[in-house]
Amino acid sequence: MAMAFLTEPSHVHGSLPPLALACLAQRRVGLAQRFPGPVVLWAGTPVSRNFPANTYPFRARSHFLYFAGRPLPGAALWLEGGQATLFMDEPDPGAALWHGPTPSPEAHAEAMGAVAVYPLGELPQRRPEAITLPMTGLAEASPEVLALAHAIVDLRLCHDDWALAELQRAAHVSVQAHRAGMIATRHARTEAEVRAALEQVMVAQHCTCAYTSIVTTHGEVLHNDQYLQALHPGDLLLVDAGAETAQGWAADITRTWPVSGHFLPPQRDLYDVVLAAHDACIAAAGPGVEYRDLHLLACRTLTQGLVDLGLLRGHPDDLVERDIHALFFPHGIGHLLGLDVHDMEDLGDLAGYAPGRRRSDRVGLSFLRLDRPLRPRMVVTIEPGFYQVPGLLAPARLSGQYDDAVNWDRLAQFAGVRGLRIEDDVCITDDGCKVITAALPTDATTLEAWVQGEGGPT
Repeated sequence: MAMAFLTEPSHVHGSLPPLALACLAQRRVGLAQRFPGPVVLWAGTPVSRNFPANTYPFRARSHFLYFAGRPLPGAALWLEGGQATLFMDEPDPGAALWHGPTPSPEAHAEAMGAVAVYPLGELPQRRPEAITLPMTGLAEASPEVLALAHAIVDLRLCHDDWALAELQRAAHVSVQAHRAGMIATRHARTEAEVRAALEQVMVAQHCTCAYTSIVTTHGEVLHNDQYLQALHPGDLLLVDAGAETAQGWAADITRTWPVSGHFLPPQRDLYDVVLAAHDACIAAAGPGVEYRDLHLLACRTLTQGLVDLGLLRGHPDDLVERDIHALFFPHGIGHLLGLDVHDMEDLGDLAGYAPGRRRSDRVGLSFLRLDRPLRPRMVVTIEPGFYQVPGLLAPARLSGQYDDAVNWDRLAQFAGVRGLRIEDDVCITDDGCKVITAALPTDATTLEAWVQGEGGPT
């Protein structure tokens, strides 16, 4: 599968490249083919932090971005018959004092290939005819709104050439950011210093963070957003960070490396177990493969590795059936990736779960975010991990119900491995898959060399 690769950032206010305009036109036609009625999509408005003039950086709603191609605060897009009409007001005359000159609504409309532009105040006259997506999910959605949501999901699941180019750019910047984090680790005193090195690269490449970066020696806290810990030579540093391009497309990478540049033997043993699960899933990924089966493959591979290390007892298939693995790997193997780092999860499980499928009640499957057969041009993450979460392990041990399966005394010898994860972004192709984040190494020896400054790009 050919994929375009953008080495330069897409401009927010300048002209869009021909590839972008062609893909925007195809997206609008594609929606009309799936949902024939008129649709209104809202960009949203900046959110104030405390007083009105002090706002968070504006991030347009992803469904608007997908069809508009640029973030426009306060705008709405009318889509009908494969054509786009922009509704947007002229900037306040006083805004130029604080923000400088900005393009007119007419210039934005022309740049995105819209057929017309009107003031926002004229939209209510037409809005009753159109269907829009609610801001708060689909719990009370009408059949028409659900039909629109299904149409958008079907269109966005498989990415066009411009989307793939943007995703590749986000991956490229994210690899550079992780590399900077590895270099910074050699002299950093705290997690915060490594985070700063990572995110500086993203900002310098005209990107933002696709999500709150995780940079922590406490990898057992799955979404750790604290950066206060000092770094010590025996620590593992789990870094989950990804860039988002100016057009909103995301990357999502996790690497776990030793602060000293050398894995201790217990760390290396468990790292290689997680890597085996990571590699097995990528080798098996391809069109028609059930993502749920990749998750179970990761569970079995992890469990086999833990049995081999003496941490678990029993046959791996039986242990997975009992969800024993979920004591150490409680989340799913990954998720959709696109305009959102968890793509289209604003629609709940509508995108992640194929029609007729529901989340399992099983502990080992309940957090699975994607349960669909894979298709060419889908981009997903593969992210197995191993965690020792006190809130899971302490009650499990006290209950005694896992004593036949878990060697608690042996597990104590691995107490220094709080949590580790390896995550890559994978594009499904016609005959397999392509790891778009492959430039960042995963094998332990190469990773050690990069942290020590002895390998990788300069």
